Amino acid sequence: MEYKHISVLREASIQGLNINSAGVYVDGTLGGAGHASVICGLLNGEGRLIGIDQDEEAIQNARTRLAPFGNLVTLVRDNFSNFRHIMSDLQVTQVNGILLDLGVSSRQLDERSRGFSYMQDAPLDMRMDQRGEKTAEQIVNTYSEDELAKVIWDYGEERWARRISQFIVQSRLQEPIRSTGQLVAIIKRAVPRSARADGPHPAKRTFQALRIEVNGELEILEQSIRDMVDFLAPGGRICIITFHSLEDRIVKQTYKALADPCTCPKEFPICVCGKKPKLKLITTKPIIPSDEEVEENPRARSAKLRIGEKR
Repeated sequence: MEYKHISVLREASIQGLNINSAGVYVDGTLGGAGHASVICGLLNGEGRLIGIDQDEEAIQNARTRLAPFGNLVTLVRDNFSNFRHIMSDLQVTQVNGILLDLGVSSRQLDERSRGFSYMQDAPLDMRMDQRGEKTAEQIVNTYSEDELAKVIWDYGEERWARRISQFIVQSRLQEPIRSTGQLVAIIKRAVPRSARADGPHPAKRTFQALRIEVNGELEILEQSIRDMVDFLAPGGRICIITFHSLEDRIVKQTYKALADPCTCPKEFPICVCGKKPKLKLITTKPIIPSDEEVEENPRARSAKLRIGEKR
């Protein structure tokens, strides 16, 4: 299957990186390598692109797509949460820019066997890294009703989380829930008809929550940002694209904490805690896609880009 992917906010994120042609740049979520290919095209013989992705198919696609750039490119199959270890293994002490395009890729959504989509019947998998042991099937069949409700509420912000978890537990008593089709049918029964009349697909928030739980997406984000900023050279940029409010909130709050780390009481005339800012906020409000980009790629609708610069 061809690796199809439309890079979201490509021009804005590349501009945000403020590329130095001889610099070292990290794409921590290679995906379809759309952003990475543009970065490589702006580098000279002294520049370098380090591409990271935990999905083997993404790495194989990037190896083909970025082949024309030869030794400019280093590919690593890993999770960006291991940033410090990856940089240590590569003997890299400083980089000029880092890009993260969070969430599930178009390719992962479109490939039925991965089980990310509520629009196709498939095995309940949802692993971004298929070496991982935890799957969505295991979660829906082994988590308690309270645990399921917490995951669906915390990570999906689903108002019917408790009712959905009740229906899941009742259904699995009859037979194990093994496919996305089974789960979608259960969710549709759980969500009242009146609540399904308008708005997104009734399974959207639950599928988001399960995907986040399977891949530990939110729990790694804050520390990953802090680690990455430590590796930025002065004036280096970090650009992060998010697709839902939970991710965006973590990015916003972490950027803010790095830009203003002072813990002194507000009434103190001067700072005495000694904590120095590591980041300058380039975007005080997120950059969002244009109407034209959303029309071309509806999946870009909820995207937000936030940019910070190392002090």
